[in-house]
Amino acid sequence: MAKKLFPDGTEVAGFYVRTVKSGPFVFVSGTTSLDPKGRVQGKDAAQQTAITMRKVAAGLKAAGARLADLTRLTIYVTDIRDMAAVSQALGKALKGTSVASTLVAVSALAVPGLLVEIEATAVVEG
Repeated sequence: MAKKLFPDGTEVAGFYVRTVKSGPFVFVSGTTSLDPKGRVQGKDAAQQTAITMRKVAAGLKAAGARLADLTRLTIYVTDIRDMAAVSQALGKALKGTSVASTLVAVSALAVPGLLVEIEATAVVEG
């Protein structure tokens, strides 16, 4: 099964790309609210989640998928107390789509100031 790569120009290492499609599966790498210059966008976890989900949606779109095709999310937060705000922002972004998900609190993310990172898996026909 061939895989197709969909970089978005924000990759900081040569071994990964934002989105990979293999067969009906679309995998979006851990995504944050960083802008193209590496600056954190969003002042709180809810804003960072909304920004991050727009970037996840763009990665899915590049591979021919959409948020409704999501089957799984893994969400990393630096403060478990942000869980409610993150969940509310995810609910708005997903607009009623249900997914399997895991939320994990971690001590830090790659860049100081990042509060949320999300990775996603979708399944599409064809």
